[in-house]
Amino acid sequence: MKIEEIVSPALSEKYYKTTHKSGLDIYVFPKEGYRSTYAIFGTKYGSVNRCFSVDGGEKVTVPDGIAHYLEHKLFESEDGDAFARYAKTGANANAYTSFSKTCYLFSCSDNFEDSLRILLDFVTSPYFTPQTVQKEQGIIGQEIKMYDDSPDWRVMFNMLEAMYEKHPVKIDIAGTVESISHITADLLYQCYNTFYNLSNMALCVAGNADMETVLKIADEVLKEQKPKKVESFFEPESEGVSKDYVEQEFPVAVPLFNLGFKENGSKKLSDEEAALNEIVMTMLFSSTGKLYTRLLDAGLINSSFCYEFSEGPGYAVSILSGESREPEKVAKMIKDYIEKVKRDGFEEEDFEIAKKTVYGDLIGSFNSPSFIGNALMDCALFGGNLFNYANAVANADMDGAKKRLDNMLMTDRSVLSVIVPQKQ
Repeated sequence: MKIEEIVSPALSEKYYKTTHKSGLDIYVFPKEGYRSTYAIFGTKYGSVNRCFSVDGGEKVTVPDGIAHYLEHKLFESEDGDAFARYAKTGANANAYTSFSKTCYLFSCSDNFEDSLRILLDFVTSPYFTPQTVQKEQGIIGQEIKMYDDSPDWRVMFNMLEAMYEKHPVKIDIAGTVESISHITADLLYQCYNTFYNLSNMALCVAGNADMETVLKIADEVLKEQKPKKVESFFEPESEGVSKDYVEQEFPVAVPLFNLGFKENGSKKLSDEEAALNEIVMTMLFSSTGKLYTRLLDAGLINSSFCYEFSEGPGYAVSILSGESREPEKVAKMIKDYIEKVKRDGFEEEDFEIAKKTVYGDLIGSFNSPSFIGNALMDCALFGGNLFNYANAVANADMDGAKKRLDNMLMTDRSVLSVIVPQKQ
């Protein structure tokens, strides 16, 4: 078994990568002098993977929300609950399902080996029965209703629903009460056996750990699996948006908004493009920028204003969000500012400040085992090298940023989603 050492002289950091005999890719990022350890075990399976084929077979379409449902059910076994097992080791465990992946994780200061055994064991030991699956429908149904009552959640999904006509990124990750009613034990096993093949997964460990220990536990728990070729299918999506404005009433004191820009999601951004993307977003929208100051001084936004970029198979979106009593005015000022910068260019000083900010934040993040583990997981599942991104930020230049800006934040592909206070 070959173990690859990946080194960054600039950061004075290194991590190790290997493919275990079971087919699982394993990454270990040791942090000398650290007491805590973070481990994350993930699969390239999220809420958008609802139509797929295995090894070139026929297409299968499953109910919305099944990836999230599966995440819940894996914690149960014939012998009890995984959280009860973690209680004995003292580890802090959790899991989540996103649009494009499902991950199970823990952090600990002691008993790392026992905690890792638990993680690898319960994720690779599915146990579903008609009775337990039916019982979970009520629990997840309540969770869905809880999110339906969350204005922060609704303002985002209202935006995605207005932005995308066909792509399943517009559908709530947990599905709907109606869609999960069609989930059965057989369907859960079908999705598990498709996406939880170890060749479609990765294990990433950061902090007080070494590859030798991780491989020892993997040898004990994991069994060799024949790789499967899984392909997900998405209907063609237009470049434009379905609606440019959507509004919903909620019991809130101040209106909430999401201003989203539909990007070209046909291929994943390279490390260089992703670095430039983050620098441009920081330059235009961070608290050190001209626009933020202008909006804040005018009383149009507050400290809740933030920005993010999200991408996955077939979708990509830049999102600006916050609270404002005049969200439409905020959206107009943002779009006018974007057009002005695209037309007139930006100052070198602004670019350098943004570049240093992004690089400084990134360097600081390497002190966090959880950041390292999550970043490694994205590299493992979707391609990339953790240090290449840092190098791309360090080497970014003005010309590259201008070219990147030309291909992002298209104001004619934007959606403003607003949550307004309920009328009395």
